[in-house]
Amino acid sequence: MTPKAAARQERSDLADLLSTLTPAQWDAPTLCDGWRVRDVVAHVIGYDEIGLLGALTRMAKAGFSLDRANAATLATPREPAELLDALRRHLTPRGITAAFGGRIALLDCTVHHQDIRRPLGLPREIPPERLRHALGFLPLAYAIDAPRRIRGLRLVAEDIDWTHGDGPELRGTGEAVLMATAGRHRALDELTGDGVTVLAARIRR
Repeated sequence: MTPKAAARQERSDLADLLSTLTPAQWDAPTLCDGWRVRDVVAHVIGYDEIGLLGALTRMAKAGFSLDRANAATLATPREPAELLDALRRHLTPRGITAAFGGRIALLDCTVHHQDIRRPLGLPREIPPERLRHALGFLPLAYAIDAPRRIRGLRLVAEDIDWTHGDGPELRGTGEAVLMATAGRHRALDELTGDGVTVLAARIRR
């Protein structure tokens, strides 16, 4: 499966989840500080809707600050039905999210899917092939600061037989490794190894 095909499936699975949520769940907090479920969904499809030129323009207007550009994506409130419809229309990545063969979209959606599921108490098993693609993109995922966090560490995803790097080790499920290296500190408790302390310090920076 190509990363782009994996991203499409990940977005489709997220849409299926969203179609079951109540209005209260759409407004529930996520692992992204200050973002509700509806905000995360708006972010996931926000750059696909405006294409590559629109994304570059938005970044320029934001002074090339990703935080400010992301905030601009959420400037106009949108209702759940509209967001779900937009997600279903943009299952296949386009524009900037299609870069690196769709890996940007896959990593972004996989992490944000879990950002939604974890606080809602709705766990799932991420398909191993998708998880390997997402984990494999971490060394290039500068937008989420992953290369700095994983530098000099050995990552071990025990459930999918995946490893990366050398140095102090951190190990756990592939999902926990992904979420922790993406900066979600709550996943640190699910990991073991000397590398956990190193990663925790880097997340706090």
